[in-house]
Amino acid sequence: MIFNSYVFIFAFLPFVILGFYGLGRFSHHLASLWLAAASLFFYGWWDARFVGLLLGSIAFNYSAGYMIGHSLADKARRAKLLLICAIVINLILLGYFKYANFFVENLNALTGSAITMAKVFLPLGISFFTFTQIAFLVDTYQGKVREYNFVHYTLFVTYFPHLIAGPVLHHKEMMPQFGKRETCRVNWDNIAIGLTIFILGLAKKVLLADSFGNYATPIFNAVSAGGHPMLFEAWFGALAYSLQLYFDFSGYSDMAIGLSLMFNVRLPINFNSPYKSLSIIEFWRCWHMTLSRFLRDYLYIPLGGSRDGKVKRYVNLLITMLLGGLWHGAGWTYVIWGGLHGVYLVINHGWRGVKERMGWRQEGGRLAQFGAGLLTFLAVVVGWVFFRADNFSVASEMLSGMVGLNGCSFAKQHGELSAFWQVMQDVGAQFKGTLTLITLGSNTIIKLLIVGLFIVFKVPNVQQIMANYSPALNMDAVKKPTRFAWQPSLTDAIFIVIIAYFVLINLHKQSTFLYFQF
Repeated sequence: MIFNSYVFIFAFLPFVILGFYGLGRFSHHLASLWLAAASLFFYGWWDARFVGLLLGSIAFNYSAGYMIGHSLADKARRAKLLLICAIVINLILLGYFKYANFFVENLNALTGSAITMAKVFLPLGISFFTFTQIAFLVDTYQGKVREYNFVHYTLFVTYFPHLIAGPVLHHKEMMPQFGKRETCRVNWDNIAIGLTIFILGLAKKVLLADSFGNYATPIFNAVSAGGHPMLFEAWFGALAYSLQLYFDFSGYSDMAIGLSLMFNVRLPINFNSPYKSLSIIEFWRCWHMTLSRFLRDYLYIPLGGSRDGKVKRYVNLLITMLLGGLWHGAGWTYVIWGGLHGVYLVINHGWRGVKERMGWRQEGGRLAQFGAGLLTFLAVVVGWVFFRADNFSVASEMLSGMVGLNGCSFAKQHGELSAFWQVMQDVGAQFKGTLTLITLGSNTIIKLLIVGLFIVFKVPNVQQIMANYSPALNMDAVKKPTRFAWQPSLTDAIFIVIIAYFVLINLHKQSTFLYFQF
């Protein structure tokens, strides 16, 4: 079951809300149990075989956390040993399902062996519920966990708004909210605000992300099949995918926050206009924010962070980003993508150090900020080429096209300008009137890219629009309300209804969220 489906919107969600608040009138415990059971049903709708795996993971980690927490006082060494063993078991489980086939394929390629292994299917959301529970174990060892209610813990892990594609949650953020009796009491303001955010997120997915996917997918598929993208289509493909991923993940993050708010629970912000960033450092503070927080708190800092000098700091950054890339998928293109961002971060930190020593302003003037923003965006787009490509050859071919090594194509009428035609033909230009890898028309993609880029760079994000109502945790990371701030008015209600109408008439074109595969 996915958020952008009729069965979820018109059957599952209303039924769960009615049951939650109906039971909440009589019993907070039963309401929590209902929501946990509904979340398990939501997960099982995709593949019931893996519900047992999820429940087993929950039981194991709850037990491990309970033992760690009750061993801290007088058996600290035992608590540490339990923590290490529990984390190792979680990583082994994640590694088997996510990387077993990848490991065997690369072992065969390196050694020339012919080891065979049955295809291991990746359970939906395993990376997210595994990381969430590892964070719980570490927080327990650090003495930050105070509650061990098993129903609330099950809900903490399985909570359907976040289960499939994040955010990665902290126990201390969610348990106090699940524990409040007010959580299972109807709050019409939260329902209205949550529904509004959900509709805006759904519109990003259905109307924008999927539209960009209609262009990005054919281009990357054509290159995978042996095509050679020319200048414009290579850039169209790279930009279309960059915007597809942006609106897809941004839309999911908004929908998760909106859905959760309907149950009076605030999730942490996970997406905060990252393409507006003026540096790669800032980008990673705004893109998949809870994963960045997890990698920082549970990998980068334990590795030593910046405590042991600049060289060790840069090594730790590279290790963290390489593993972050591998977390996204079992493929060398993900590792390259992570390593590329690691190099970006090293260069960014080094440049900041140079500016500090020279006494230059860190933020710079308007022109400097524009240049920094453009450079950051282009660096991110180049990274996305590796992220999307099936293999290194496809990524290399796309990048070759983006720098013009495969030539470029112009409309036929430009061939009438003989001098221009001759010069451009000498450097590989073609005057075919079409872009050979695009079947839906170059004019349409250009208009769509302009609209998408305008929304990304000029329109406030959903959390800014709704900032007056603090719909999520960590709202201090969001710039305060703008002139587009949402108000409970007839005009705004009509606007949301119009958006909902266009979303619903296009909802039959279902597609899964890109982050489901991670």
